[in-house]
Amino acid sequence: MLILCQEVPYDRKRFVGLRNARLSFRQIDPGHMMENVIYLELLRRGYAVDVGVVTDRRNGQNKQKEVDFVVNSGDKRMYIQSAWQMPEDKKEIAETDSLRLTNDFFKRVIIRSDIPGVITDEEGIIHCNIIDFLLQEELITP
Repeated sequence: MLILCQEVPYDRKRFVGLRNARLSFRQIDPGHMMENVIYLELLRRGYAVDVGVVTDRRNGQNKQKEVDFVVNSGDKRMYIQSAWQMPEDKKEIAETDSLRLTNDFFKRVIIRSDIPGVITDEEGIIHCNIIDFLLQEELITP
């Protein structure tokens, strides 16, 4: 159950670009690069972007899980996870779990590189290809 969905400033994640610059871009991670592209595109589209944290208290746990982007536009909101690839069920569960824990009616999206087009799963989570997200602005809106 969702106990807490607080937004934290995106500054926590800006270290990725600074870290890469400090390392002279020796360690290239396509997942981090894709996350930066998504973040910059959301800003370009005029959205307010934060990082979200949900607390998982199922089965006696008290574990915090991150939502990569909490996207706000006026009174509209959308949650976005960035996943370069989800080749295994374990990875898919990890990426969708934090979205499921938001437990509200706002749109939930996973942007990926390993699927063609756009798919909506049985839980209403939209899986969208990164290229489609970038080229079709109207495809993913809060």
